[in-house]
Amino acid sequence: MPFFILAVMFLRSVFKSRRQLLLENLALRQQVTMLRKSVKRPRATVADKLFWILFSRYVDGWRTVLHGLHPDTVVRWHRQGFRFYWRWKSRGPKPGRPAMDGGLRKLIREMQAINMGWGAPRIHGELLKLGIEISQATVSKYMVRQKKSPSQTWRTFLANHSECLAAIDFFTVPTAGFRVLYVFIVLSHDRRQVVHFNVTEHPTARRGYRN
Repeated sequence: MPFFILAVMFLRSVFKSRRQLLLENLALRQQVTMLRKSVKRPRATVADKLFWILFSRYVDGWRTVLHGLHPDTVVRWHRQGFRFYWRWKSRGPKPGRPAMDGGLRKLIREMQAINMGWGAPRIHGELLKLGIEISQATVSKYMVRQKKSPSQTWRTFLANHSECLAAIDFFTVPTAGFRVLYVFIVLSHDRRQVVHFNVTEHPTARRGYRN
């Protein structure tokens, strides 16, 4: 609609004398000056930006008729429009793999439910036999995750089996005389007592086996 109005005004101006056009131009400039003093700077619409981009391209001396706009603003609009145009022209298909058909996801889960012992490799192989090209990772992604029973903690394990568990350690002890003693020790978990220990200054494989 604004372009239609501008086109009508342009056609009307063709039939006006130069003197009348100059007077109208002077009156319009005066009104613009008054508006700039009393009204906040308006927000430019897309149509406004497009008008000034085209005007700056085809009219010499367009910078001299600007009121309320800075020439750099028009140049920036032109660059933004250039980038937007080429971004739109270079757009391609949506990146990434296409979404999987819902029927195939349902088939994977049905095969898993009917064959409880089948994992992703087996289901993947069966789908390939049916002529369905799909990766094993995708099959694993859409399988239903089975909830695993929580494993007992180390504290619970010790409490349940402490009677038949023993702790074994082999460590060194430096002495005041700059000697090094090698200590082998066995501790009972249930009684928290030393079951066996041995100390030597010269450990060997045979001695370790005997301990």
